[in-house]
Amino acid sequence: MTTGTVAAVCISEKKGERKHAAPSARLLANHGIEGDAHAGPWHRQVSLLDAGDVAAMRRQGLPDLKAGDFAENLVVSGLNLGALGLGSRLRIGEKAELVVTQIGKVCHARCAIYHQTGDCIMPRLGLFARVIAGGTIAPGAPVAILETIPRATFQAVVLTISDRCSRGQATDTAGPAVAERLNTALKAHIYATRILPDEKPEIETALRHFADGHSIDLVLAVGGTGFAPRDVTPEAVRAVVTRLTPGLDETMRRASSEKTPHAMLSRAVSGMLGSTLIVSLPGSKRAAVENLDAVLPALGHGLAKLRGDPGDCGRPERGTANGHE
Repeated sequence: MTTGTVAAVCISEKKGERKHAAPSARLLANHGIEGDAHAGPWHRQVSLLDAGDVAAMRRQGLPDLKAGDFAENLVVSGLNLGALGLGSRLRIGEKAELVVTQIGKVCHARCAIYHQTGDCIMPRLGLFARVIAGGTIAPGAPVAILETIPRATFQAVVLTISDRCSRGQATDTAGPAVAERLNTALKAHIYATRILPDEKPEIETALRHFADGHSIDLVLAVGGTGFAPRDVTPEAVRAVVTRLTPGLDETMRRASSEKTPHAMLSRAVSGMLGSTLIVSLPGSKRAAVENLDAVLPALGHGLAKLRGDPGDCGRPERGTANGHE
């Protein structure tokens, strides 16, 4: 088991300000650090930086840089935080446990550190995590990596859109089948699964939530793509994406039409929001998996491009299902 050490624990009473070092802190499950302004029932409860990255900034002309100046909660030494992807788990001290929920972040306003040096490492190198087990921590406490999800692994979210499933009146079979297929065929890590009612505002909120800063590569919206009055998934997807991907929808409808003429009734819409691809699938288990299978041969390549892979699009991918050598 790979271990490191807590170099500093930092908190702040208000958002938007630098944090200050504390002699110890109490981590609360599904909340964060007790008394810290960034704690709460969301996915960015605790922020972490590598001590080596902080030291590098000191060498760039900031010798007086203190722990917490980047608004980080924890500075960790002796571990390669850059190897950890979403879903990786850390134990701090004897009992506390964190799961990585976001890599870096978007800064909407430049901080004082950026204006002084022309750089701020939190947006590029910071990790964010949710507390899944509480405990008291302090500088010098051991930090152990319990599970590593490599950064190269594609991250996916599966949203099942169904009134009946959301009310517990039916069992969701399509969502789990799609998640399993992604995991086996694309080697994707399933970051989260959710069941939502056929309510356009709720679907839009969930799509934006997972595509805004989570570092999620793919969101699959399963269900609500037909002619029924409550089928509003295409409208929700179209409302949030900024670039449509009609080739995916055309391919899925064409593949399904070889099995049933009802395929022409699919109104599925897919597209991109930032660096996240959103794909809508039919609500039945068989149709959802068939549609996913139709686009899987190109999906890994497309997701790699969204990540910024500069490889030649005209060449077939080799290596793993993720398209990386």
